Amino acid sequence: MKNLFLKILLPCIIFSFLIADLNAQILSSPQIDSLVQKTMTTFNVPGMAVAVLKDGKIYHKNTYGVRSLKTNAPVNENTLFGVASNTKAFTTAALAQLIDKGKLTWDTKVTDIIPEFKLHDAYVTSEFTVRDLVTHRSGLGLGAGDLMVFPANNTTTKEEMIHNLRYLKPVSSFRSKFDYDNLLYIVAGEIVSRVSGVDFDTYISQNFFKPLGMNRSFLSIPQIKADENRIDGHAPVNGKLELTGDTFTQIATPAGGIYSSINDMSVWVQAQLNHGKYGAQLKDSIFSEKMHGEMWSPQTLIKTGKGPYNTHFSAYGLGWFLSDVKGHFQVTHTGGLNGIVSQVTLIPEMHLGIIVLTNQQSGSAFTAITNTIKDGFFGISGEDRIKQYSERRLAGEKEEDSIISAVEETIAAQLKNKTPTPNLTDYVGTYNDVWFGNVIISAQNGKLNFRAEKSSDLTGIMSYYKGTTYVVRWNDASLKADAFVNFRLDTEGKAEGFTMIGISPFIDFSYNFQDLEFRRSK
Repeated sequence: MKNLFLKILLPCIIFSFLIADLNAQILSSPQIDSLVQKTMTTFNVPGMAVAVLKDGKIYHKNTYGVRSLKTNAPVNENTLFGVASNTKAFTTAALAQLIDKGKLTWDTKVTDIIPEFKLHDAYVTSEFTVRDLVTHRSGLGLGAGDLMVFPANNTTTKEEMIHNLRYLKPVSSFRSKFDYDNLLYIVAGEIVSRVSGVDFDTYISQNFFKPLGMNRSFLSIPQIKADENRIDGHAPVNGKLELTGDTFTQIATPAGGIYSSINDMSVWVQAQLNHGKYGAQLKDSIFSEKMHGEMWSPQTLIKTGKGPYNTHFSAYGLGWFLSDVKGHFQVTHTGGLNGIVSQVTLIPEMHLGIIVLTNQQSGSAFTAITNTIKDGFFGISGEDRIKQYSERRLAGEKEEDSIISAVEETIAAQLKNKTPTPNLTDYVGTYNDVWFGNVIISAQNGKLNFRAEKSSDLTGIMSYYKGTTYVVRWNDASLKADAFVNFRLDTEGKAEGFTMIGISPFIDFSYNFQDLEFRRSK
């Protein structure tokens, strides 16, 4: 009898120790606090908000640091952070609601709702569906056309943007390849507006913020800027953090315009983990189970390596990135604005959600936090994610600094050696790109100046580099997007056009200078 008892008891004891050992890996709330503080110090992040949801409850929620180096006011649970592209999940959820109501389908043709919608290829235009708008498989290149809405001081209207889509040339076949896109999410927002009969901002506020009680979530730029309890973005410039300006124009809201608090984002993520259900005893729902499953179904395959969690597949759903991590299904999205990044991660089978909001543009910081927390729930020990991502960041910065330094040395050598430079009057003039608009090249104090007519952020001084190539340094150094300007000359040696490309390989993809082709207009 004793032997039988031991045979039963011993496995239970061993199993209990295994569970205890696994639980020992899960970070406690104070340990998450320490993790965040160390991450902020390592990556020079002024302020953060972090939440972990587990089994329908708040496992951890806290705020850290300051909203802005200008005010040093502390971050709190109601502080507004830009969630950036985590807005895309709201846009697809809005479409899902309208589909639930029978107003359209995922495969409704875009031209049935927006007749003036037109892409470069007539066949693609005729076949383009609502689903295609939100799955990054249009055939357009990475960030195609973003310079119509980015940076924020751009005067392109939504009507102009939709019209100009026809001028963006594809880089791959329709539905054959993943290339991340923002502009087509703006078109998706216009679908929401035309089908619902109210503007996109109103629709999101009435159908998501209000029912979920997200009282600290906004889409209006004037309202956000007037709110004292909001962050400023920060970016490193010459080793020192500087405040950044706004990122997108108001028309880009469906792609990345929501500002929200950690309190509100926790409510949103919990509703996602609950398959759209919310409220007392989860009796209410913001969309159906069917639509929830559709949004979390792979639509566009993405090439992937195994990464830190033995990942075998990666895809984009409808407003979400999907993959497998350590044998679990993962649903996630990141967001990036000038000086601001965010990350939302869900492991549905574990009823786990992780939210990281920051006011500095280091993606390494939120990745280190999220992955360290995930490690605990996966039972992974011995991995220093902060160190790993810090080393990668430093390697990237070293490579970027080397490239930029080489360019600066070439420019300095030209000046020192008094290398003959082109006649400035041959380059002065107005140049036009069919979708971006006019750029005025002028000469002042012996230097060329670059000014984009529709995008006042893109104003800077040009320095001679080599041949017919100049370097433009933007007046706002926090943009971190200086570029080569390569002029094309006619037979008389006068500039008749130019192309551009960013100097750094790490430039934000929304600076899609490579897609511009300027021709002299006068």
